[in-house]
Amino acid sequence: MIEKVALALIITARRMRVYFQNHEVIIRMDYPIARILSKPDLAGRMITWSVELSEYAIKYEPRGAIKTQVLADFIAKMGQEPSTSLMQPEWILYVDGSSSSKGAGAGIVLEGPGEILIEQSLRFGFKTSNNQAEYEALIAGLELGRDMGARNVVCRSNSQLTVGHTTGEYQVKDPLLLKYHHKVQTLLQTFLSARIEHIRREHNSRADLLSKLASTKKRSHHRSVAQQLVERPSVDKEKTVSCVEETKGAWFEPIRQYLLTGQCESKDEPQIRRKSSRFTLISSELYKRGYTHPLLKCVTKKQANYIMEELHQGICGLHTGARSTLARILRAGYYWPTMKADCTEYSKNCKRCQEHGNLIHSRLETLHSITAPWPFAIWGLDIIGPFPREMIVQIPLGKDRLLHKMDRGLAINDHHSYEGQRVCMEEHHLQIRDTTHRGLG
Repeated sequence: MIEKVALALIITARRMRVYFQNHEVIIRMDYPIARILSKPDLAGRMITWSVELSEYAIKYEPRGAIKTQVLADFIAKMGQEPSTSLMQPEWILYVDGSSSSKGAGAGIVLEGPGEILIEQSLRFGFKTSNNQAEYEALIAGLELGRDMGARNVVCRSNSQLTVGHTTGEYQVKDPLLLKYHHKVQTLLQTFLSARIEHIRREHNSRADLLSKLASTKKRSHHRSVAQQLVERPSVDKEKTVSCVEETKGAWFEPIRQYLLTGQCESKDEPQIRRKSSRFTLISSELYKRGYTHPLLKCVTKKQANYIMEELHQGICGLHTGARSTLARILRAGYYWPTMKADCTEYSKNCKRCQEHGNLIHSRLETLHSITAPWPFAIWGLDIIGPFPREMIVQIPLGKDRLLHKMDRGLAINDHHSYEGQRVCMEEHHLQIRDTTHRGLG
C-alpha cells in the first residue's frame, strides 16, 4: 500500500511539475510516507522516487479529523424526507432453475404482504444449460413480481454465478449470458427498489423442487401442480446474426465469399484469387496469414476505428505515435489493408496529442531554391535612375587614363596621345561605345 501511495505522489509531481517547482507543497495523508522515503536502506524504485521528490519543497502533515464537516454531513443525511420505498411493502422472490438430460425447468415462489404466496413451475421446450435456466427463472420471477404490482423486491437465488453477474462481482464473458444479464438489468430498473441475494440450496428447497418437476414428472402422469410451458427463450438467439450482417460491403467480403463458395461475382476475379491464398477461414471468420506473425483477424472499417480508439486513448491507451499504434494493433491480432495510413491520420487528429505534444519548429512548406539566370545575378547591382548632375565620377581605366562624367555623356582622357572615345549615358542604364580601333587596355 505504501508503494501505491508513493506512486500516486510521484505521478502527481510529474504532471504538476511547474507548481511543485515554484511553490511549497503541503501533502496531508495518514500514511507515514515521509519517514519511509527518508530511510537510508531503501532499494529499488523507492529510492529512485525518493531522489526524484527530493528536489521539491514538500511538507507532509497528518490529515486529522474534519470536525467542522461532521455536523453538516449529519444535517444533510438526516434532514432528507423519508423515502417512498420505505412505505411500500417488500416482496420476497425465490427462484431456481435446473437442466438435465430429461428436461429443463424453473421454479418460482413469490411471497408478498398479507400472507400472499404464489408458486409457479415452468417447463422449457428448448435446450438450455444450467446457467441459462437460472437466468430464465430469474427473468420469469421478476416479470411475475412486476405483474403483481410489487415495487420493492428482494430476489433470492442459490446460483452464485447469476447473483455475481447481477451485483457486478463477476464479469459476464459468455455472449448469450450477456444478453440475459442486460435483460435482468432492464427488469430491475422497473422496480422502485430491487436487490438480489445469494442463499444456500437448503433455504431454497421449495423453488428447487418446483424447478425439477419438468424432469421428475412424465408427460403421461397426472400433475398436482400446474406447469407453464415456455417454448422460446426470453432472449432471441436470432439477434446474433446481426454481427454477421455488418460484414456486408466490407473490403474482405469478396475474399470471404470466394473461400466459402469458390466463386467470385466481381470483375477482378484473378486478383481476388491471388489475394485469397494469403487468407484463411476459421469458424466463418476471415484471418490473414503471415510468415513472421500469427493469424490476424480481418475487421471492418467501424471495428478498425474502435480498435484504434481503444489502443490510442482508451483505458490502456498511451497516446503513442502512428508506428507504435500500428505495432500494438498487430500484436493484438487485427488487420485491415489501410492500417498504416489510418493510424497516421488518427494520430494527427488526436486533440490531446496536439495539445501536449512537442512543438514542431519546421516550416509548413519545404524551401525551394532559385536558379540564377546568369552568374552572380543574385549579388548583382542595377542602376534604377539617372546620376545627379553634380556628381563627378572618376573611374581608373589604366595607366594615366580616367573616365569622367559629363553633362549628357562620359569621355575618356588619355595622357598618351590616344584618341578620345565617346560614351553615351541613357536614362536608366549605362552603355559604353568604343570609338577607336584599339582596345582600352
